[in-house]
Amino acid sequence: MIFGLDGVEVGLIITFACLFGAIMSGYPVAFAIGGAGVIAFGILAALSDAGILLHAAVDDRSAEYAALLAEGVARGDISLFRYPDLPTYEAPIFPQGWEHAFDRTIALITNRMNERVFAGPSIETLLAVAMFVLMGITLERSKIANDLLTSMARVFGPLPGGLAVSIVVVGAFLAASTGIVGATVVTMGLLALPTMLRNGYSPELSTGVIAASGTLGQIIPPSIVIVLLGTLAGDLYSTAQEEFATELQCPDALTYLGEPAVLSVGTLFQAALLPGIFLAFLYGAYAFGFALVFPHKAPAVDLGTKSDTAMVGPYHNLTWFLGAPVAIILFAIGLNGVGLAGSQHIQISSIAEQGEQAELRTNVGEACQIAMIERHGQEMWDRAVAQQAEINAAGGNLSQDERELTEEQVEELRLAAVENAAPISSTVLIAWVLAALTFVLALGVAPRESKTPILIGAAGIVLGLVLDIAFLSPLASPGVYFLVLAVPYAMVLYGLKHAFVRLGKNELLRVVFPPLVLIVAVLGSILGGITNPTPAAALGAAGAIMLAAYRKLEEDPEKSAKPILWGTLAMALMLILGTTFDLRIGISEVTFENGVAYFFAIIAFFISMTSLLYACWVLFAKNVLTPVVRESAKVTAMVFAILIGSQMLNLVLISFGGEHYIQDFLKAFDSEYKVFLIVMLVLFILGFVLDFLEIIYIVVPIVGPVIYGGTLDPAWVTIMIAVNLQTSFLTPPFGFALFYLRGVAPPSITTGHIYRGVIPFVLIQVVGLGLLWMFPGIVTLVPDLLS
Repeated sequence: MIFGLDGVEVGLIITFACLFGAIMSGYPVAFAIGGAGVIAFGILAALSDAGILLHAAVDDRSAEYAALLAEGVARGDISLFRYPDLPTYEAPIFPQGWEHAFDRTIALITNRMNERVFAGPSIETLLAVAMFVLMGITLERSKIANDLLTSMARVFGPLPGGLAVSIVVVGAFLAASTGIVGATVVTMGLLALPTMLRNGYSPELSTGVIAASGTLGQIIPPSIVIVLLGTLAGDLYSTAQEEFATELQCPDALTYLGEPAVLSVGTLFQAALLPGIFLAFLYGAYAFGFALVFPHKAPAVDLGTKSDTAMVGPYHNLTWFLGAPVAIILFAIGLNGVGLAGSQHIQISSIAEQGEQAELRTNVGEACQIAMIERHGQEMWDRAVAQQAEINAAGGNLSQDERELTEEQVEELRLAAVENAAPISSTVLIAWVLAALTFVLALGVAPRESKTPILIGAAGIVLGLVLDIAFLSPLASPGVYFLVLAVPYAMVLYGLKHAFVRLGKNELLRVVFPPLVLIVAVLGSILGGITNPTPAAALGAAGAIMLAAYRKLEEDPEKSAKPILWGTLAMALMLILGTTFDLRIGISEVTFENGVAYFFAIIAFFISMTSLLYACWVLFAKNVLTPVVRESAKVTAMVFAILIGSQMLNLVLISFGGEHYIQDFLKAFDSEYKVFLIVMLVLFILGFVLDFLEIIYIVVPIVGPVIYGGTLDPAWVTIMIAVNLQTSFLTPPFGFALFYLRGVAPPSITTGHIYRGVIPFVLIQVVGLGLLWMFPGIVTLVPDLLS
């Protein structure tokens, strides 16, 4: 042994020393990581052959080891960290020689590349990375940040610290639309930093708020970090829970958990929404508080804010921008509360209710039962036992044929479901509420224009609700819905046309509304469970291209932007038809209304594709598309290259037992929270010197089987890690956001200004992590509500 260290400990030191040395060398990170793995393996192989690296292995043939097994201790929990007095023997770190370890590592590399990069189950989700990158870079090149910064500065500028608050708002908005940290920091550094300095803002506050706000893209969906972390965490969670259930003598993870051991990227997007907004709020609160304490370092600035509604009345803004929207939302909630709106699900299974399952599987062994009661509580276990007894008494033990319902029974249950269904569907109500909010906003923005078109649209909403309650039942087909509501739809569309024209005349709404619609479309389809992140990313990329082309065409008076608008309307029509009618190709019988809907969907598809191709041509002619595609390819290639290189380094750690050594160390602690706290501290420290990609692909796979293999909520664990990784962009000396800002800052801004400026925001990150630790409901609230 070297310096009294175990051979595996020396191997870990050598491996990570090679990693840090390779990263500091200046070579591209992907090649540096893979090269560090090759060099470390060579050094370890030479030392092992020389008989220098020896590992103290537990003697699994000893009486003490057998006694622990007899006491019921799982083999995976037996280690020298937990039982230091166990007999050991010295063995080389490569028990069968480095040649065998090398062959095995090469085979594992091939398998992992196939599973995680080329053709594995996670490759579809990873495709979302490329399209989210394309979406972000396209929006960044469309100069959306310029207009946003100008508009938000006019809104918040007159407040103390208003320019800093506007930077936070724009940073959060760009995070949800672009998610590219480098692009956001550079853009805001070029546009906002000179303005802030010119108006007397402190260099520290100016640089700190720009750098911190630029990193919000790492946590606010759609975040590339969450996509990458989610694909990895999902695999780790399912594997770890299966092993954990086996150790508890349960048949599988489904039995122990009471639900599938699945962690999807969509769920993580839901979980990240509130923490991202919460962090942005903390940034803005700090900027505002700083301005109140040091008003001379963050003065209020009047950038020519003007309002056409100020002279209408003292309560105009309060009425139309707060009171009326709140009243509409409360009215919709009230309809749900009194049973006039809600679910209209009337599908009846031909199998009797005996096919239902209890909350938990109760036909398990004693050891598994004890573990399940400890996890879920005695009350839930007793309830599951009672449910299973009722199911058995109702015929749960009957055969499939014996449990088949007759046609009369199915029809009777269907009629009962129709009778109990709400008169108004929740989905339809949401559409009416969104239209009503648009009308109210239009009245508030342009109070002096004719109210007749808006009132016609509002009357259409009222008429639609009345017709829905009076004539439409849950049994009505989509075609009947469209026929009965044709007049209300026409009235609402007429009102929306005029409302959008009025909203477009407002400078702030004209800047915010188009990308906001794109964000809602992308995130809404994911958070609402309509689709998974990959199709949503494709929608976002296409929408970003069309939005960028529209902005370019607006700047050219000789070109018309109508083809882009027609394409947008065609996309909206496809979404409506796809969610209303059954447009599946493989169905055996196609009704008349579904056939008509399919025909119009095909037409809308060709219109939207033609519009998209036209948008690509516009961007290509304006010299925008080529750099966007090139930059997207570079970022995506970098991500996948780091993924490949990190797999090589991980497999080197596995080859000499380094990964299991770290996991045994963590398992030696009795408290899951203590283990997770140690992991979070390590990740925080590593964030000073490593990029988030290296941490995700090198460190998380090592500690993942431990932190995902217990009772902690996997979504909470993953979001905590994501927020921690966000800090790596801000921590000196190698925070990437600091380098981006340093590159575009004026000469009067020193590196010291930037470092001092980000320190408060790093502390805010730590405070935010602490609050998420103490109040995990901030993370789990949205997934629980949407589930």
